Amino acid sequence: MPNPLSIKLALQMASTQLKTEASVFEAQLLLQYALNVNRAWLIAHEHDALQPNIQKAFEALLNRRSAGEPIAYIMGRREFYGLDLLVTPDTLIPRPDTETLVDAALAKILDHSNPSILDLGTGTGAIALAVAKHRPKANVVAVDASPAALEVAKKNAASLAITNVHFILSDWYAGLANQRFDLIVSNPPYIEQNDIHLTQGDVRFEPISALTSGADGLDDIRHIVEHCLIYLKPQGWLMIEHGYNQTDLVADLMAEVGLVSIETLKDLAGNNRVTMAKNPLIISTHWD
Repeated sequence: MPNPLSIKLALQMASTQLKTEASVFEAQLLLQYALNVNRAWLIAHEHDALQPNIQKAFEALLNRRSAGEPIAYIMGRREFYGLDLLVTPDTLIPRPDTETLVDAALAKILDHSNPSILDLGTGTGAIALAVAKHRPKANVVAVDASPAALEVAKKNAASLAITNVHFILSDWYAGLANQRFDLIVSNPPYIEQNDIHLTQGDVRFEPISALTSGADGLDDIRHIVEHCLIYLKPQGWLMIEHGYNQTDLVADLMAEVGLVSIETLKDLAGNNRVTMAKNPLIISTHWD
């Protein structure tokens, strides 16, 4: 029977097997998961021998990752905006790019005492929960057309003890009746149907309905923009995440429906990522 591997040697062999850009980091994450320890423990015990059952479990995790399965689905977790979120194959994996949208949302409602916020296509609940966590007096409504995704979002809210988010099963605005909001945010599907990236990397494993929307990727964004004024309060804001090359198209859609103060924000990589605009209507305070 071969001698058991040390943690250090097991990690070296694993990073060679993975052949990803972040292979060393990913190997550490998977071994931490197999051992149920943190990174500091792993480093402090690098000369410890792995038990045969742990080594076998680690190898199984490595094989899944080598086949392309996303780390987030393997571990069932993903950190987003300081929140530890449950992630399943029923949901899109939250990404750092989307934190740009959360930053913008929090900035816009800074001066509101009890803002009302709508998150369209909430998935794991990442955006809604991040905003609600940092603005506990906000009233957040999060909708999704997928019952399975909505259950994940509800579980995340419960595990994080965030109580100011109300979840609704709804195809975009369909289940909202006459509600109006100070802010509408969304990270909708926006990848073109025939985009080559759909056959590469993590997105191969993610729900296609959360990724693509029509030939040019803009079908869902068109729907969100075209109907937003029904649900936006006067002076309310609409914020949408989109592809780096869709900025002008999204801005044009917003201008066509009468939104003003259109602005695009860049993500951490310097790519155009979020475009926002305002409902120009003003509440009348007297009769003419």
